[in-house]
Amino acid sequence: MKRTGLEGVLDRYVPSDARCVVPHVQSLGVLLRSIIVEREPIYRQQQTVQAFASGMFGIAAEEMEHLGDDRLGRALDRLFDADRAALLTEVVVTVGQRFEVKFDEFHNDSTSISFCGNYRAASGRMIRGRTAPAITYGFSKGHRPDLKQLLLILTMCADGNVPGAFRCTDGSASDSRTHIETWNALRAVAGRADFLYLADSKLCSRENMDHIDRAGGRFVTVLPRTRLEDQEFRQWIQTHAPDWECVWDRPNPRHSDGPRDRWYVYRAPLLSAEVWPIVWVWSTLLTLHQEARRRRDIAAATEELTALRERLAGAKTRLRGAGDIDFQIKTLLDKHHVNRYLKVSRIVREDHFYKQTRRGRPGPDTAYRKITKRRFDIQWTRLLPTITTATECIH
Repeated sequence: MKRTGLEGVLDRYVPSDARCVVPHVQSLGVLLRSIIVEREPIYRQQQTVQAFASGMFGIAAEEMEHLGDDRLGRALDRLFDADRAALLTEVVVTVGQRFEVKFDEFHNDSTSISFCGNYRAASGRMIRGRTAPAITYGFSKGHRPDLKQLLLILTMCADGNVPGAFRCTDGSASDSRTHIETWNALRAVAGRADFLYLADSKLCSRENMDHIDRAGGRFVTVLPRTRLEDQEFRQWIQTHAPDWECVWDRPNPRHSDGPRDRWYVYRAPLLSAEVWPIVWVWSTLLTLHQEARRRRDIAAATEELTALRERLAGAKTRLRGAGDIDFQIKTLLDKHHVNRYLKVSRIVREDHFYKQTRRGRPGPDTAYRKITKRRFDIQWTRLLPTITTATECIH
């Protein structure tokens, strides 16, 4: 913190008035140190500071009694009012200069943080001239669509995994709409536009890629499965053998006696719809991992299908209707992601048995009538998977 001059930067962007017994910069310094060493909630900061030696948290002993949650809350309010984007940019630039970090390559990703409760007031309202992020429903990356959320966007520098940009936005925000603002912030951090920007498939839109290209930037992103180029290549590779070129060959990163990690690339002869080159990448370890995962998924689905068949054959089964059985099959296949590898059919089986037409002991002249009961059953077959050994990139 001393080498980066963080306290001086905070004092400029979050100034304190003469009435503050504990300046805002010291309160925010206490919270930052607490995150590093204790990670305690705001209402316990006073007890946390007192458990350490005097001055360890950048606050004098006589100021500890004034370090309540109200004091910390007011400091956070002033931080909200400050120009946090410019503050973060100055901090990152200072870190790059003091620690000689190279801003040549940035990796971007986002995640969602879920909230329990209504949060009626957190609707993106204006607070003292600034818009607060809205805690609302959106695409949950934690697979909890029943909870409201916020979207956190973090971009790391490839040199030392130093954070280059971070911001919090509405829970309903689409990732594809966040890259332009993030890239502009990184350009201010790097001081130039020719750095390499890496992101997932949400970057692969005409608006995002054209914005970076017009400004003189470079990028690498993943081609989404919904693109026509992806469908054409997957169909073409079924009958053709690409001229793969090995670009990376290293020992297995996890198992010393495991197979080597080899990456092969194939540059498509046709460009994308936006006239960008497409390079297909094939990883040998990823192929083995996908094959093992596919076998596990098929085995698990087969076990559950067998249990469902035994349940249908039982006398106390409650799955009487065809709609209920089809719903169970669909849920099972979607759960294990095996719709491409298992074909499940619902059939009707007939069980025949004979019963005397009249009561009494059976004899040579006893007449019988045939009774047929129909019940539902399922059967499945294994489908041959198509060749899907390539993961795609466009840059």
